Amino acid sequence: MPAAGSSLRIDRSQKTLRELTLEKMRNAIFGQYFQPGQRLVERTLCSELGVSRTVVREVLRHLETEGLVETPQGQGPMVATIDTETTRQIYEIRALLEGHAAAACARQADEQAIARMGAALMLIEAAFAQHDHASVLSETTRFYEVMFAAGRESVAWSVVQSLNARINRLRAITITSRERSSSGPAEMRRLLDAIRERQPEAAQQAAETHVRQAAALALQALRQEQPRAG
Repeated sequence: MPAAGSSLRIDRSQKTLRELTLEKMRNAIFGQYFQPGQRLVERTLCSELGVSRTVVREVLRHLETEGLVETPQGQGPMVATIDTETTRQIYEIRALLEGHAAAACARQADEQAIARMGAALMLIEAAFAQHDHASVLSETTRFYEVMFAAGRESVAWSVVQSLNARINRLRAITITSRERSSSGPAEMRRLLDAIRERQPEAAQQAAETHVRQAAALALQALRQEQPRAG
Protein backbone atom coordinates (compact mmCIF):
# COMPACT_ATOMS: atom_id res chain seq x y z
CA MET A 1 0.00 0.00 0.00
CA PRO A 2 1.49 3.37 -0.99
CA ALA A 3 2.32 5.86 1.73
CA ALA A 4 -0.61 8.10 2.64
CA GLY A 5 -0.80 11.14 0.40
CA SER A 6 2.17 10.14 -1.76
CA SER A 7 0.15 10.15 -4.99
CA LEU A 8 -1.46 13.49 -4.12
CA ARG A 9 1.67 15.50 -3.49
CA ILE A 10 1.76 18.66 -5.58
CA ASP A 11 4.82 19.23 -7.74
CA ARG A 12 5.43 22.89 -6.95
CA SER A 13 8.07 23.15 -9.67
CA GLN A 14 5.36 22.87 -12.31
CA LYS A 15 3.42 25.96 -13.39
CA THR A 16 -0.35 25.73 -13.50
CA LEU A 17 -2.27 26.15 -16.75
CA ARG A 18 -3.45 29.54 -15.50
CA GLU A 19 0.14 30.66 -14.82
CA LEU A 20 1.32 29.46 -18.22
CA THR A 21 -1.56 31.27 -19.93
CA LEU A 22 -0.90 34.44 -17.96
CA GLU A 23 2.77 34.34 -18.92
CA LYS A 24 1.89 33.78 -22.58
CA MET A 25 -0.58 36.68 -22.62
CA ARG A 26 1.86 39.04 -20.88
CA ASN A 27 4.58 38.22 -23.42
CA ALA A 28 2.11 38.67 -26.28
CA ILE A 29 1.29 42.16 -25.01
CA PHE A 30 4.94 43.03 -24.37
CA GLY A 31 5.85 41.83 -27.86
CA GLN A 32 2.91 43.76 -29.38
CA TYR A 33 1.30 40.65 -30.80
CA PHE A 34 -1.74 42.35 -29.28
CA GLN A 35 -1.69 46.07 -30.05
CA PRO A 36 -2.75 48.86 -27.63
CA GLY A 37 -6.52 49.31 -27.86
CA GLN A 38 -7.09 45.92 -29.50
CA ARG A 39 -10.18 44.04 -28.37
CA LEU A 40 -9.53 40.75 -26.57
CA VAL A 41 -12.35 38.40 -27.53
CA GLU A 42 -12.68 35.46 -25.15
CA ARG A 43 -13.76 32.95 -27.79
CA THR A 44 -10.82 33.84 -30.03
CA LEU A 45 -8.36 33.67 -27.13
CA CYS A 46 -9.69 30.25 -26.09
CA SER A 47 -9.06 28.99 -29.61
CA GLU A 48 -5.60 30.55 -29.93
CA LEU A 49 -4.39 29.52 -26.48
CA GLY A 50 -6.13 26.14 -26.33
CA VAL A 51 -7.59 26.77 -22.86
CA SER A 52 -11.05 27.09 -21.38
CA ARG A 53 -13.05 30.30 -21.15
CA THR A 54 -12.75 30.12 -17.36
CA VAL A 55 -8.95 30.30 -17.58
CA VAL A 56 -9.11 33.13 -20.14
CA ARG A 57 -11.44 35.16 -17.92
CA GLU A 58 -9.24 34.68 -14.85
CA VAL A 59 -6.16 35.73 -16.81
CA LEU A 60 -7.85 38.81 -18.26
CA ARG A 61 -8.96 39.88 -14.79
CA HIS A 62 -5.41 39.47 -13.50
CA LEU A 63 -3.97 41.44 -16.42
CA GLU A 64 -6.44 44.20 -15.66
CA THR A 65 -5.11 44.47 -12.10
CA GLU A 66 -1.60 44.80 -13.60
CA GLY A 67 -2.67 47.64 -15.88
CA LEU A 68 -2.11 45.68 -19.10
CA VAL A 69 -5.80 45.21 -19.91
CA GLU A 70 -8.68 47.64 -19.51
CA THR A 71 -12.44 47.25 -19.81
CA PRO A 72 -14.09 50.55 -20.73
CA GLN A 73 -17.70 50.93 -19.61
CA GLY A 74 -20.06 49.17 -21.98
CA GLN A 75 -17.23 47.44 -23.86
CA GLY A 76 -15.30 44.20 -23.62
CA PRO A 77 -11.69 43.84 -22.45
CA MET A 78 -8.94 45.34 -24.59
CA VAL A 79 -5.21 45.89 -24.41
CA ALA A 80 -4.59 48.98 -22.29
CA THR A 81 -3.32 51.99 -24.17
CA ILE A 82 -0.07 53.66 -23.12
CA ASP A 83 -0.18 57.43 -22.75
CA THR A 84 2.81 59.70 -22.33
CA GLU A 85 1.68 61.21 -19.02
CA THR A 86 1.34 57.81 -17.31
CA THR A 87 4.67 56.80 -18.80
CA ARG A 88 6.34 59.92 -17.47
CA GLN A 89 4.99 59.24 -13.97
CA ILE A 90 6.10 55.60 -14.01
CA TYR A 91 9.65 56.58 -14.92
CA GLU A 92 9.71 59.30 -12.25
CA ILE A 93 8.70 56.73 -9.63
CA ARG A 94 11.32 54.31 -10.95
CA ALA A 95 14.09 56.93 -10.78
CA LEU A 96 13.19 57.82 -7.21
CA LEU A 97 12.90 54.25 -5.92
CA GLU A 98 15.75 52.71 -7.90
CA GLY A 99 18.11 55.55 -7.08
CA HIS A 100 17.36 55.24 -3.36
CA ALA A 101 17.69 51.44 -3.47
CA ALA A 102 20.99 51.63 -5.38
CA ALA A 103 22.49 53.88 -2.70
CA ALA A 104 21.24 51.57 0.05
CA CYS A 105 22.63 48.56 -1.81
CA ALA A 106 26.06 50.20 -2.11
CA ARG A 107 26.08 50.69 1.65
CA GLN A 108 24.71 47.32 2.75
CA ALA A 109 25.04 44.63 0.06
CA ASP A 110 27.16 41.59 0.82
CA GLU A 111 29.51 40.07 -1.73
CA GLN A 112 27.08 37.27 -2.56
CA ALA A 113 24.36 39.74 -3.58
CA ILE A 114 26.81 41.72 -5.71
CA ALA A 115 27.89 38.50 -7.41
CA ARG A 116 24.26 37.62 -8.15
CA MET A 117 23.70 41.05 -9.70
CA GLY A 118 26.84 40.53 -11.79
CA ALA A 119 25.58 37.15 -12.98
CA ALA A 120 22.20 38.64 -13.93
CA LEU A 121 23.91 41.43 -15.86
CA MET A 122 26.01 38.91 -17.80
CA LEU A 123 22.81 37.09 -18.77
CA ILE A 124 21.23 40.40 -19.82
CA GLU A 125 24.20 41.14 -22.09
CA ALA A 126 24.04 37.64 -23.57
CA ALA A 127 20.29 37.94 -24.13
CA PHE A 128 20.73 41.27 -25.92
CA ALA A 129 23.36 39.68 -28.17
CA GLN A 130 20.91 36.88 -29.04
CA HIS A 131 17.96 39.27 -29.45
CA ASP A 132 16.21 37.30 -26.70
CA HIS A 133 14.05 40.11 -25.38
CA ALA A 134 12.01 37.90 -23.04
CA SER A 135 15.21 36.93 -21.20
CA VAL A 136 16.33 40.58 -21.10
CA LEU A 137 13.11 41.42 -19.27
CA SER A 138 13.25 38.52 -16.82
CA GLU A 139 16.93 38.97 -15.96
CA THR A 140 16.53 42.73 -15.59
CA THR A 141 13.76 42.12 -13.08
CA ARG A 142 16.06 39.66 -11.27
CA PHE A 143 18.90 42.24 -11.19
CA TYR A 144 16.70 44.84 -9.52
CA GLU A 145 15.05 42.36 -7.17
CA VAL A 146 18.49 41.47 -5.78
CA MET A 147 19.47 45.14 -5.58
CA PHE A 148 16.38 46.12 -3.58
CA ALA A 149 16.70 43.08 -1.31
CA ALA A 150 20.41 43.72 -0.67
CA GLY A 151 19.60 47.32 0.22
CA ARG A 152 16.82 46.12 2.56
CA GLU A 153 14.25 48.13 0.65
CA SER A 154 11.40 45.61 0.81
CA VAL A 155 8.59 48.18 0.92
CA ALA A 156 10.01 50.04 -2.07
CA TRP A 157 10.30 46.74 -3.97
CA SER A 158 6.64 45.96 -3.27
CA VAL A 159 5.76 49.28 -4.92
CA VAL A 160 7.95 48.42 -7.92
CA GLN A 161 6.31 44.99 -8.15
CA SER A 162 2.86 46.61 -8.30
CA LEU A 163 4.07 48.48 -11.39
CA ASN A 164 6.27 45.73 -12.79
CA ALA A 165 3.98 44.62 -15.60
CA ARG A 166 3.72 48.17 -16.92
CA ILE A 167 7.44 48.74 -16.36
CA ASN A 168 8.24 45.64 -18.42
CA ARG A 169 5.82 46.72 -21.11
CA LEU A 170 7.74 49.98 -21.44
CA ARG A 171 11.06 48.13 -21.27
CA ALA A 172 9.87 45.96 -24.14
CA ILE A 173 9.56 49.14 -26.20
CA THR A 174 13.00 50.52 -25.35
CA ILE A 175 15.09 47.34 -25.55
CA THR A 176 14.21 46.77 -29.19
CA SER A 177 16.12 49.89 -30.22
CA ARG A 178 19.59 49.15 -31.58
CA GLU A 179 21.34 51.69 -29.36
CA ARG A 180 19.74 50.30 -26.19
CA SER A 181 21.35 46.89 -26.66
CA SER A 182 24.70 48.53 -25.90
CA SER A 183 23.82 51.62 -23.85
CA GLY A 184 21.44 49.83 -21.48
CA PRO A 185 23.88 47.17 -20.21
CA ALA A 186 26.69 49.76 -20.10
CA GLU A 187 24.61 51.98 -17.82
CA MET A 188 23.78 49.01 -15.60
CA ARG A 189 27.48 48.08 -15.52
CA ARG A 190 28.30 51.57 -14.19
CA LEU A 191 25.60 51.14 -11.56
CA LEU A 192 27.00 47.77 -10.49
CA ASP A 193 30.56 49.12 -10.42
CA ALA A 194 29.50 51.92 -8.08
CA ILE A 195 27.78 49.40 -5.80
CA ARG A 196 30.83 47.12 -5.84
CA GLU A 197 33.06 50.08 -4.97
CA ARG A 198 30.72 51.08 -2.10
CA GLN A 199 29.93 54.51 -3.52
CA PRO A 200 26.28 55.27 -2.62
CA GLU A 201 26.08 58.66 -4.33
CA ALA A 202 27.59 57.36 -7.56
CA ALA A 203 25.28 54.33 -7.47
CA GLN A 204 22.23 56.55 -7.02
CA GLN A 205 23.31 58.82 -9.86
CA ALA A 206 23.97 55.83 -12.16
CA ALA A 207 20.57 54.33 -11.38
CA GLU A 208 18.75 57.60 -12.00
CA THR A 209 20.67 58.23 -15.24
CA HIS A 210 19.77 54.76 -16.50
CA VAL A 211 16.07 55.37 -15.85
CA ARG A 212 16.11 58.82 -17.46
CA GLN A 213 17.75 57.46 -20.61
CA ALA A 214 15.13 54.72 -20.83
CA ALA A 215 12.35 57.27 -20.24
CA ALA A 216 13.57 59.44 -23.11
CA LEU A 217 13.54 56.47 -25.50
CA ALA A 218 10.10 55.29 -24.37
CA LEU A 219 8.51 58.74 -24.63
CA GLN A 220 10.07 59.30 -28.05
CA ALA A 221 8.66 55.97 -29.30
CA LEU A 222 5.21 56.72 -27.92
CA ARG A 223 5.09 60.18 -29.49
CA GLN A 224 6.02 58.68 -32.86
CA GLU A 225 3.18 56.15 -32.53
CA GLN A 226 0.49 58.68 -31.57
CA PRO A 227 -0.10 60.20 -35.02
CA ARG A 228 -0.54 56.69 -36.46
CA ALA A 229 -3.01 55.76 -33.71
CA GLY A 230 -5.09 58.81 -34.54
